[in-house]
Amino acid sequence: MGFRWRNSILFGLFFLFAAAPAGATSVNVVGLFSGKAMLIVNGGKPRVLVTGETSPEGIRLISADSGSAVLEIDGKRQTLRMGQGANIQSGSGNGNPTTVLSADSNGHFLTTGTIDGVSVRMMVDTGATLVAVSSAEARRIGLSYLKGERIGISTANGVIPAYRVMFNAVKVGNVTLNQVEGVVQEGSMPFVLLGMSFLKRLEMKRDGSEMTLVKKY
Repeated sequence: MGFRWRNSILFGLFFLFAAAPAGATSVNVVGLFSGKAMLIVNGGKPRVLVTGETSPEGIRLISADSGSAVLEIDGKRQTLRMGQGANIQSGSGNGNPTTVLSADSNGHFLTTGTIDGVSVRMMVDTGATLVAVSSAEARRIGLSYLKGERIGISTANGVIPAYRVMFNAVKVGNVTLNQVEGVVQEGSMPFVLLGMSFLKRLEMKRDGSEMTLVKKY
């Protein structure tokens, strides 16, 4: 098993020397398990995804076993065996960056994205005016949020202090937006709330349990 693992990683790394075409996502499978796959995306560090999980680059693992992995990018599925790599064209037909999210069993659209280059867990929330993060998450990201405008946010437990901020970059899958308004609220939250300051700059299409986000501007 160890021999196969080491050789699969070396084989996968070989593909990194071939640059992906513009607008494409380069993905290499360098390890396979039951329900898990180790991937190298766009020449980055190896990352393990479990079935149903989506990487910050928007790659979703549909299924995996010891022989192959089924991946989905922008609604396109491709099966890759151990050590195989592929360049998958991303974006919608009009050339705008696109990503596809899948709802969980409760109907929530959860994903892994980045804020200012730091990986975070997000939940789409059309009822939130701004992208909202907790103060604990803000400190992990490295935000100097105390310099922002102090405001109050009404919650079920009363009004809590919060601070208006501006995120340099918010990324979900293949979609990256710069200068996104946000708010940091004191306390903790299980997810970053992906509010309308991000979503209003996208075209949102819902089809059953899938939501397609297309960058407008």
